[in-house]
Amino acid sequence: MTALLATEGLTMRFGGVVAVDNVSLAVSERELRCLIGPNGAGKSTFFRCLTGQYRPTAGRILWRGRDITGLEPHAIARLGIGIKTQVPSLFDGLTAIEGVTLAVRRKHGEREARRRAMAALERLGIGALSGALVGLLAHGQRQLVELATVVAPEPDLIILDEPTAGMSAEETAGTAALIREMNRDHAVIVVEHDMQFIRAIASGITVFHQGRVLVEDCAAKVLADPRVHDVYLGRPPTPQVVVPA
Repeated sequence: MTALLATEGLTMRFGGVVAVDNVSLAVSERELRCLIGPNGAGKSTFFRCLTGQYRPTAGRILWRGRDITGLEPHAIARLGIGIKTQVPSLFDGLTAIEGVTLAVRRKHGEREARRRAMAALERLGIGALSGALVGLLAHGQRQLVELATVVAPEPDLIILDEPTAGMSAEETAGTAALIREMNRDHAVIVVEHDMQFIRAIASGITVFHQGRVLVEDCAAKVLADPRVHDVYLGRPPTPQVVVPA
């Protein structure tokens, strides 16, 4: 069966530094995959290769078997891949619903785009902010508005880079619940370093270390793996790891 998204021998070099080293990975339809690793492990560079921000030095990126290596970010988005970077990229002078509507208008007319935008805001629990200027929103609210711009076009795959960066504990818990709900209809890849957040959402985990895949397995096995604790957590595994069913 063809993977939804796959990489084959993906490599990214910056001069003599190998940031991503021969990484092969496959994500299936409606899978939730977390990419974790310590600072400098290569996960953010891998994210930028997947999303067209970097053109890899070697290897291939496949979307449903089609080679999309080197496509620009806007072309990747048009394939049905929603992308959210760490820092919200929004138009501060627009209202929340205007900004989300823009993300949908390339597929639908104005009325239908606005309907879908409002549905996305309500799905994320921020329908009440639809008329608020984005530039006046708090950081966590801005993160959710941008997530709405990613969800509203109904992509087949959503790729999130540290989606809870700068959020409060309450906002982080809410985002974890939202990602689990989104995964009912979309495949999701989450690049993250917050282990509490990973425990709340993870089903499958890929651990990066020194640009390579150290281990890849279900959440329970990865979070209990001594190698992961050695390179990532720096302490022995906790006796109990709670992973959602």
